[in-house]
Amino acid sequence: MERYRDGDAAAFDVLYGRHKGGVFRYLARQCGNHGVAEELFQEVWMNVIRARASYTVQAKFTTYLYRVAHNRLIDHFRRHKSAQLVSLDGEGEEDEPLELPAQSTVQPERMAQAREQAARLLWLVESLPALQREAFLLHEEGGLSLEQIAEVTGAGRETVKSRLRYALDKLREGMKDYL
Repeated sequence: MERYRDGDAAAFDVLYGRHKGGVFRYLARQCGNHGVAEELFQEVWMNVIRARASYTVQAKFTTYLYRVAHNRLIDHFRRHKSAQLVSLDGEGEEDEPLELPAQSTVQPERMAQAREQAARLLWLVESLPALQREAFLLHEEGGLSLEQIAEVTGAGRETVKSRLRYALDKLREGMKDYL
């Protein structure tokens, strides 16, 4: 981001390429609507572009980026008080079914089992309480540490640690028949 701030336009391409997938998945799984997630995603990156000249390093870029994404979500939910954190299914036609890569040696039964496991895990993630889901997604999708998640969400480190632990416990419990 410092290179981008200092005029290296190609540095933005590197940042965008590195972080676009995680940020979009975070937004999509938090709001549950593909169209809204796309809109928020664009707003996040526009904020990054607008902040270019005034950007100062205060934390890792990923912490900064997910803080911007978190704030966009909060603003969205404030504007649409009836909006809730909902399912991963979304409402757009662009949503694609979950595709799992398979080797040619994999038996159809194992492929079906893998799809079932993935669907179960996605269902479990979307059914987590909102704060636990957010901590889990920031950790897994964003690769953020406990300290970074605390900074992004404005919660204490121990609170984030508890949310993440509870989320993982619920996911493990829900997947125990598959493990």
